[in-house]
Amino acid sequence: MSCVCYMCRTLGDPTVSRSKREDKPSVELTEAEWAIMRAVWQHQPCAAGTVQEALATTKGWAYSTVKTTMDRMVRKGLLQTQQIRNLTLFSTTVDEVDAKRGEFYRMLKRAFDGALAPMMQFLVEHEGLSAEEARQLREITRRGTKAAKSDRADDPHQRETGDGRDQ
Repeated sequence: MSCVCYMCRTLGDPTVSRSKREDKPSVELTEAEWAIMRAVWQHQPCAAGTVQEALATTKGWAYSTVKTTMDRMVRKGLLQTQQIRNLTLFSTTVDEVDAKRGEFYRMLKRAFDGALAPMMQFLVEHEGLSAEEARQLREITRRGTKAAKSDRADDPHQRETGDGRDQ
């Protein structure tokens, strides 16, 4: 059954979008790593104690737990360190957008076989949208459609034939 909702009609061909999504870098974080990364993104460069303090109210983790996890994240390449005398400062090697993108694409692939339109349809039909959320999604979609048209206009093959095929 084909979807006829507004979001799906305005997103265009899902196979084109899917191929672009697969080209993006993917970062996989555990729940603990997400919590630490959020704190580091907000305070970087920062010491493990700063991260532990930032997470104290929500996680209640001991300093040793935070420091051990951060050291593992350094070995995994998620964080890097800078030593200043006896102080170790941590900063991220992963952009927040890339981490969110990786998490989103994993969920999209597992739950919706990588297709964006069925995911949007599911959200609209099963989770509901307020009038304001619907307005925001229409605006986001409008901007995305304009950007896609602009990308195609910049492609010399698209300009020559209008469809990306050689004549």
